[in-house]
Amino acid sequence: MLKNERGFTLIEMLIVLMIISVLILLFIPSLSGKSEEVNSTGCEALVALVQAQVDAYYLNEREYPATLAILVEGDYITTEQTTCSNNLSLGYADGKVTAPSL
Repeated sequence: MLKNERGFTLIEMLIVLMIISVLILLFIPSLSGKSEEVNSTGCEALVALVQAQVDAYYLNEREYPATLAILVEGDYITTEQTTCSNNLSLGYADGKVTAPSL
C-alpha cells in the first residue's frame, strides 16, 4: 500500500525559521539608524516650508514678521509647524528660519 504523506518535516521547518531569523537580524540594525536621518531631512523640509511662508508674509505686508507666532496668528503656518518632529523649536531671526541643532 502507498501512503500519501504530505507536509513538512521538523528539520525543514527549523531551516526555514533559521533563514527568516538571519534575514531579520540583517535588516533590523540597518533600519534603526535611519530614524535620525529621517528626522533631520524632515526638519530641513519644514524649515524650507516655513521660510516660504515668511517670504509670503513679506510680500503681503512689506515687512518680515517679528516672530513665528505672527505667522501662526495670520494663518500662514500652524502651531505644529513651529517645531520639528524631534520636538525642537525652529529658530527665527531677521527673516531667516533656521533648523534647531541636533
